[in-house]
Amino acid sequence: MGLIVQKYGGTSVGSVERMQVVAQRIARTARAGNDVVVVVSAMGHTTDHLLAMAHQLTTQPSPRELDMLLTTGEQVSISLMVMALQAIGCKAISMTGAQVGMITEPNHTRARILRIQTGRISELLKGNHIVVVAGFQGFCNAPYWEITTLGRGGSDTSAVALAAALRAERCEIYTDVPGVLTTDPRLVSDARLLDEITSEEMLELASLGAQVLHPRAVEIARNYAVPLVVRSSWLEDPGTSVISPPLPVPRPIDNIETDRPVDAVYVDNNQARLALLRVPDRPGVAAILFRYFAEAGIDVDLIIQAIQGIREEQPTNDIAFTVQRSDLARAIEVARAAAEALGSCEVVVDPCPTKISIRGAGIIGRPGVAAQMFTALARAQVNIQMISTSETCLSCVIAGVHAETAAKALCQSFGLRTPVFEEPFIIHPAETMAVRGVALDRNQAQMAILGVPDQPGIAARIFDCLAVEGIPVDMIVQSQRGEATNDIGFTVHRDLVPAAEKALKLLCDAVGCSGILIRDTVAKLSLVGIGIAGTPGIAARMFSTLADLGTNIEMISTSTIKVSCIIDQSAAEDAICKVHAAFKLGTGEKVAVEGSKS
Repeated sequence: MGLIVQKYGGTSVGSVERMQVVAQRIARTARAGNDVVVVVSAMGHTTDHLLAMAHQLTTQPSPRELDMLLTTGEQVSISLMVMALQAIGCKAISMTGAQVGMITEPNHTRARILRIQTGRISELLKGNHIVVVAGFQGFCNAPYWEITTLGRGGSDTSAVALAAALRAERCEIYTDVPGVLTTDPRLVSDARLLDEITSEEMLELASLGAQVLHPRAVEIARNYAVPLVVRSSWLEDPGTSVISPPLPVPRPIDNIETDRPVDAVYVDNNQARLALLRVPDRPGVAAILFRYFAEAGIDVDLIIQAIQGIREEQPTNDIAFTVQRSDLARAIEVARAAAEALGSCEVVVDPCPTKISIRGAGIIGRPGVAAQMFTALARAQVNIQMISTSETCLSCVIAGVHAETAAKALCQSFGLRTPVFEEPFIIHPAETMAVRGVALDRNQAQMAILGVPDQPGIAARIFDCLAVEGIPVDMIVQSQRGEATNDIGFTVHRDLVPAAEKALKLLCDAVGCSGILIRDTVAKLSLVGIGIAGTPGIAARMFSTLADLGTNIEMISTSTIKVSCIIDQSAAEDAICKVHAAFKLGTGEKVAVEGSKS
């Protein structure tokens, strides 16, 4: 048998009775001949209560003192869990993050893990102890020894990092749902349990607000090929396996969360770009356009609908997209037919652009990565025509003549040797589980910089400005209208809008932008699935479903495994239910769910 790391969330250890049930499960795992490390969260809503007390005393509690306060919640859990294990005859010991050697950055309330000193925990395992570790916490020793915390959801991160450092056979995440579901069962009652999901798909779903796993935990699992399983704390069912690609060579365990976030630069010279300019800004337009392509069996890769023409008397949008170059002749005919149906929109064609992408786990979670990419391209005098983002990929469409220059610049910037040249997509004959899940993020706000000069370096300055303030950006869309200026749209967490607006105002004045647009009553609805690329009609079905609801699409951004739309928040819950049903993801039966994950 091997080493197993198990993690139990706050709901699972929310009372003495629940701890006793969990202790029995842990004991069975150990008595089956396994070494066991257990990571636990604070009981129930303890962290929320501690935060509430802190804010009763001061509106701006010290980050250091918050870390000192919040770590007490996990310490209560580990000591009680060890008592529960000892009461049923198990040899167990509790350890804080510091005692287990969880070394982090010197960054209070949101530290990333640097390394884990595994010597002491390894000795305890050799002595047949079940080691119960406080999740969510660590320590730094620069310049002084200090307690740190990893941020909300940090217990997941602690568990997977321990599994990586200890070379565990697997990491089991126990929660209050039976595993990873096709969507949030609190919104869609017949969400279906997935037997397995790729780490790339899980990263997208986790980053979109699926609460079953924290994105940072999935990132570590992917980077270190940690076998990950999500299971119910109360059932014996196998749950969902999160599958990561094998590592070609072992990855150094130092800098667990701070190693380079970009694994590779990808160059795709097989694409052609089309754009419909000044399409009417009304529900159903995207549905009509991409239904034409679906009926023609033409797969569409990147789709960008930016915020354009909002200053016009009758608002319009531009919708730009890419297709395989081999499909270009047919695609032009289809685009012209669609444009006529939509009202004689202008069709613009670029037959030989290049799509250049950076890929790696957690790209969007690190504010400086997008700025670094745009800066590298700007220094190489490469202008960006389109931008599309996902959690694991950031893609730009550029002029094909700049492909070699751009690839070299990005490889140098991110410390990579050579780019990877992509092959054309293989078209799938059927959409067998092309879509694995639907997610809704209601915490996003939509922003746009209006009238941005169309020249190299402007996007770099915008996103570097946000990165300096530590503001992560989610969706980024830019579609080129072919004029002197463009509008660049993006989304940030709603709580960060005031800081983002303040950071960008001076820059906009300096470079001559015409203003900043903010909409904080939006939601992001996304499809996720590794089969989306190469399956014609996926986007068309999503857009048609939204059109049938009378829901206007404010922005569109896609990647090879995701289609995201910004819509009005008032339509969000109806939209996720209808889109989930449109892709036949449900079971027809209600999923039991106890409450939100702690």
